[in-house]
Amino acid sequence: MKTLHTLSRTSGQYQSNHPSIEEETSEDGLRVTEAEYWKKYYNHPEFNYEWKNGYLEEKPMADVKGSLVYQWFSDILRCYFSTYPIGTIINLEIGFRLALPGDISIRKPDMAVVLNNNPVMLHLTDCNFAGIFDLCIESLSYSDLREIKRDTVDKKKEYQGGGVREYYILDARKIETAFYRLGEKGKYRKIKPVNKEIIQSEALPGFQFRIPDMYKQPSLKEMAADEVYQGYVLPFYQKARQEAEQEKQRAEFEKQRAEKAEQRADYLARRLKELGVEV
Repeated sequence: MKTLHTLSRTSGQYQSNHPSIEEETSEDGLRVTEAEYWKKYYNHPEFNYEWKNGYLEEKPMADVKGSLVYQWFSDILRCYFSTYPIGTIINLEIGFRLALPGDISIRKPDMAVVLNNNPVMLHLTDCNFAGIFDLCIESLSYSDLREIKRDTVDKKKEYQGGGVREYYILDARKIETAFYRLGEKGKYRKIKPVNKEIIQSEALPGFQFRIPDMYKQPSLKEMAADEVYQGYVLPFYQKARQEAEQEKQRAEFEKQRAEKAEQRADYLARRLKELGVEV
């Protein structure tokens, strides 16, 4: 029987709801071999671990604010791939291995993308990806400064060295939000927003979004009427709206034609009556 746990925000440790049952504590920072990590810790039932150079690194928990930003971004990304099925969205703690000179890590991005033209095929039964993700997204947690540095410095360096084409950091507090793209020399450069607020992806042609919308989180219907998102958000809804508007215009045109025909008939009837012709 597994112990039910709650998270203490002050200590960062799990606390048992049942004091008579021994609770399991995090092994964050424990030194283990890579083989031990894959065998015992990669799919750990209680804690979500990554691995770097022989040490376990526990992924922090999200808060509600960060979760809402993550969900909104996930929604628009799903809309994009529904319209342009050029790849697959990956989440649910599926990781990948990055082997750099003197630095080996196994990371589980909060969200990632594997494009159909990625040189390594993604199989539906895979529990980890054997290649390099094309896009990685991390939702920043504010558990402690070490975890902030992990996403903004360590993973940025690792994803850059591994060849992840684009790296997005989502920060609900608007402090560390950043969007990177690999340059010609294999170094990350910040993506320059169009009109100071629109990020346009090169890895996902046609995918774009306003940075402020990450925090406002407009609905899909609102975005379907927005020129920034019309290229991929609810295209069937847009088509239905266009058809409804065209039908409304046709109906209005026919109504005007009928009114003009009725006015013409009344006019002719009056003229005939003036000429003494009974109608």
